[in-house]
Amino acid sequence: MARKPNYQFERMERDRQKAAKTAEKAAAKREQRDRDRADAETNNAGPGDSSAGDN
Repeated sequence: MARKPNYQFERMERDRQKAAKTAEKAAAKREQRDRDRADAETNNAGPGDSSAGDN
């Protein structure tokens, strides 16, 4: 005999999993953006910066 479905619980579980996945994606994007900004800052402020105008 099949179990009685609990639609409310199943929906809450799907929503919880979706929220966790969305939060994980947002955290990964945030980390990548921070890494890109840090790389851009180090590349722009380096001692061998050719855009300084010392021609």
